[in-house]
Amino acid sequence: MSARFKRFITDLLAECDVVVGGSRPWDVQVHDERLYGRVMTQGSLGLGEAYMDGWWDAEAVDQFLYRLMTADIGSRIRFDFALAAATLKGMVLNTQRWRATEVGEKHYDIGNDLYRRMLDTRMIYSCAYWREADTLDAAQEAKLDLICRKIGLREGQTVLDVGSGWGGFLKFAAEKYGARGIGITVSKEQYAYANDTRGDLPIETRLMDYMDLDGSFDQIVSIGMFEHVGYKNYRRYLAKIRSLLSPDGLFLLHTIGGSLSRRSGEPWIEKYIFPNGMLPSPRQLTRAAERRLVMEDWHNFGADYDRTLMAWHARFEAAWPEIADRYGARFHRMWRYYLLCCAAAFRARWVHLWQVVYSPNGVPGGYRSVR
Repeated sequence: MSARFKRFITDLLAECDVVVGGSRPWDVQVHDERLYGRVMTQGSLGLGEAYMDGWWDAEAVDQFLYRLMTADIGSRIRFDFALAAATLKGMVLNTQRWRATEVGEKHYDIGNDLYRRMLDTRMIYSCAYWREADTLDAAQEAKLDLICRKIGLREGQTVLDVGSGWGGFLKFAAEKYGARGIGITVSKEQYAYANDTRGDLPIETRLMDYMDLDGSFDQIVSIGMFEHVGYKNYRRYLAKIRSLLSPDGLFLLHTIGGSLSRRSGEPWIEKYIFPNGMLPSPRQLTRAAERRLVMEDWHNFGADYDRTLMAWHARFEAAWPEIADRYGARFHRMWRYYLLCCAAAFRARWVHLWQVVYSPNGVPGGYRSVR
């Protein structure tokens, strides 16, 4: 059986110009022959775990995975038990609600020392905007400025940031646009850092779930948080946003999305990186917004996430000797695989980055795009 699995996988790799034992950056080096059976029975979860276990390597993991994705190798695996289990869990349970804080504890709270080294100066953990930028810092500031301009943010207005991270957007909005702001997060580390570093700016970060928030805000943004909401909660989430948004305000949703409607996240990413994570599709988003919000603008710049992730990866690898003792070798391989497999997915256009602008009832005279 193992010999047959090896022959099948080797032939599949050859179809996408990958050679086992080859010398090119995207060729794969197999250190443990059990890899073939693991991939055949566990699909992408097995491939990722095998990398963490040191069963295989590639000089350029992103290039190797990119070739697998563009050739749609996953569809040739007859039955992916891990994906089937994740889909079943997504259909039966609503873990995004009854385990809403898990992603904060298991991902965002793992250590600000890691994120400070990997991210830009403002610690923005979402796709940068590279159209006219050459550095990560400049690209992230360009993204924050684009968001402020898209919602027409003005001095003295109050902006809500749902899933506000380490407070980078709120600080930018206060410094550059004279806005006041409130952010909410489920991460204790983000909450503490954001408040400790806000200085005298008129902003505040709260540790709370979005459904527990009340009030009215001139403008609302959500930057890289919607991936944690879950398809069963999209309508409820947008209804909550509508209840918090002023009648003449705008809501900007910045989210990763996929072309296909799914009921679960990618198994390896969900298990090791983002617990209960799930990407919305265009259909799921538009259906959730019906009778709630008017879509004014939809901007896809997902290709910029490839460059963002590769910048994070370069900074992470450069800083690794400083934090290696705390995190360990297995975490190093896991985090490297996370950054590079995500870069490959955006490069292959399997996933996208959307900024969608909504209004409560339609902008009188029409919304004017600033991009």
